Amino acid sequence: MNLDQLRAFVTVAQLGNFTRAAEQLHLAQPSLSRQISTLEQSLGAELFNRARAGSTPTAAGEALLPLARRMLADAASVRREIDELAGLRRGRVRLGATPTLCISLVAEVLSVFHTAHPGVELHITERGSRGLLDDLAGGELDLALITTSGAASAERFTVTPLLVEELVVISSSSAPPLTTQESMDLGDVAALPQVAFSSTYDLRATTDAAFAGAGLTPHTVIEGAEMDAVLRFVERGIGVAIVPAMVLIERSGLRSVRLSAPSLTRTISVARVTDMSPTSAAEVMQQTVVRTAAALAAGSQATMRPA
Repeated sequence: MNLDQLRAFVTVAQLGNFTRAAEQLHLAQPSLSRQISTLEQSLGAELFNRARAGSTPTAAGEALLPLARRMLADAASVRREIDELAGLRRGRVRLGATPTLCISLVAEVLSVFHTAHPGVELHITERGSRGLLDDLAGGELDLALITTSGAASAERFTVTPLLVEELVVISSSSAPPLTTQESMDLGDVAALPQVAFSSTYDLRATTDAAFAGAGLTPHTVIEGAEMDAVLRFVERGIGVAIVPAMVLIERSGLRSVRLSAPSLTRTISVARVTDMSPTSAAEVMQQTVVRTAAALAAGSQATMRPA
């Protein structure tokens, strides 16, 4: 019996599916199945009822599950203590962030942190804010960069606002400007061909609510795109999009115009679990996030400000 086998067992028990568990653990499914089979052989009992609809723990599996979770938690605690002793010459930080932040703020943060602490392992999870908070609560992340701080329980999480970022309308720099004015209102934007984000994006919910609140129905030409695809489609002149101002850094193929009546903003925050002391590496990562966000806000005061 080893920790990898126990981690595989707990993940399958949580997800009820070998395929999804293998994806989450970044393993080939045959490798995951061998780990479970080896564990079953060493214990002399089957741990799962395997069926086409999914896998559920047997009585033996149910008995093992709380013990396995405790052993994994103890192992993680030992690793944290050893990492603390080693300082920042080695260690690990598990950082989660929304997709829009992964191509802007996170890229800057990781560059700064890795240069200063090259021996620390960096693990990145890219999800929507609510999913990141679930991962944080489940012990799968040390820190999460979120854009919907209202979704975080004040008792469960410590949420530190970093900056308030303006949302802007982007278009291709090779096309004529959308307006000769400094800003345009939401009604004018609604009439333009829109490249819309996937419904899993927090940003999509924000823009949908803004259009609905103004009694507007946007003219959508592409639906359900991811961030990189949205930017590429707009660069090629297919349509316009409403995006965080920060994503325009080093993108010469795009131009932007500010929104008025109403203007739209989002608050970027860093969250961690309240009742868990961060490791030294996670603490330094949070400090790096705070400093980098402040520097970005200072460099673009027109569209970002400290929270």
